[in-house]
Amino acid sequence: MPVRQIDDIEKLKKINQALLSRVERSMDQQGNAFSLFQTAINLETRVRSRTEELRSTLRRLEVSNIDLVAAKENAERANLSKTRFLAAASHDILQPLNAAHLSISALSEIQTSDEGKKLVRQVERSLQTMEDLLHTLLDISKLDAGVVEPEISDVSLDPLFSSLKSDFQPLAALKGLKLRFRADNAVVRSDRALLRRILQNIVSNAVRYTRTGGVQVSVRHRGQTIRIDVMDTGCGIPHDQREAVFEEFHRGSIPPDIESSGGLGLGLSIVRRMTNALGHPIAFHSVVGRGTVFHLDVPAAAAAAVDHSVPSREPERPRGYGLFGTKVLLVENDVDVLAAMTALIERWQCTVKTAASSAQALAALADAAWVPDIIIADQHLDDDDLGTSTIANVRRYLDRPVPALIVTGDPSDQVARTAREAGVELMRKPLKPAQLRALMAHLLA
Repeated sequence: MPVRQIDDIEKLKKINQALLSRVERSMDQQGNAFSLFQTAINLETRVRSRTEELRSTLRRLEVSNIDLVAAKENAERANLSKTRFLAAASHDILQPLNAAHLSISALSEIQTSDEGKKLVRQVERSLQTMEDLLHTLLDISKLDAGVVEPEISDVSLDPLFSSLKSDFQPLAALKGLKLRFRADNAVVRSDRALLRRILQNIVSNAVRYTRTGGVQVSVRHRGQTIRIDVMDTGCGIPHDQREAVFEEFHRGSIPPDIESSGGLGLGLSIVRRMTNALGHPIAFHSVVGRGTVFHLDVPAAAAAAVDHSVPSREPERPRGYGLFGTKVLLVENDVDVLAAMTALIERWQCTVKTAASSAQALAALADAAWVPDIIIADQHLDDDDLGTSTIANVRRYLDRPVPALIVTGDPSDQVARTAREAGVELMRKPLKPAQLRALMAHLLA
């Protein structure tokens, strides 16, 4: 075969090989493209499936959220209903409790035997325990329902501490304990009433569970915070009970002689709720057999702030003023309370005329020779009649500002505001006879 033909054949082979290689590469590329296409389809299917699953999950979450919101609203309504029920029930319960207080006080004044006086004191303590429990349960209900709105202002600790010392000094002295308060002219930002209740409950526990030594309440400045420390030398709190002490009705394992001094086991439960409402952190450390220190952190007021609204000590009411011959117009729609109060006030040598409504009160004034020196009226009378309205009607009828006092079992702030606007003193039921007599003497002075 000629050489030239051989060369041509070789060239043709090379060209053929090149064409085959190109075809193979093209087929590989198409195969890869097809593979990618299939992969893309598979991915799209998976994405569509996952998207549908996500949408289904979101729909279920949305339904669950709606159910949770509805459950939360139902729980809030139940809490508010519970609070309203307890408020209404407390008013109804306070009426017979008030009558019992007044009756037992009148009974105590005619007791001559030691045994009779002892029984009267036992009944008084039982009534006081019932009253404390009722008010505490109502406070817990309000705090849990979130209906307590703190009124934050500058609060001077000096008058607050003086008031607490006045309350607890007799009990501390009876137990032979030292009771010290040191405020160092500190002024804090808080709700005055709630802060006092917090400290009152802590100090009450400290005095109750301390047999020897004493209790000290002091302050420390920590930057923009004032720490109030309540220290006692009492029995201490075991480590395993340090969270339980804030639970309802917990009184812990304490010596029998201390436990017999009473207590409902609700004091620190109320404290925790109040500190949460105010945003005041509270903590404590304790050593069994040596004592406990509670720390309450309260925001400090501005340096120049001075609380002038509360006097440095409780205004002293006149003492020694007799009520002999005082004419009292008593307005009360509860028959038992009316009878008990009449008996008590008449024991104080007062002349009493009674009424159950505004109309009856005005009718009692038909005798021009009998003009009341003081009016004592229940706030909530029959047929939506109000004690403040009755007092206003009597004052207009007599054309003179007769001293007046509203007594009520209604714990709401609205009653207090109404009484203030009417220029009338207010006392909550159950009445303490000694306080009632002192306030009457004060109003008549």
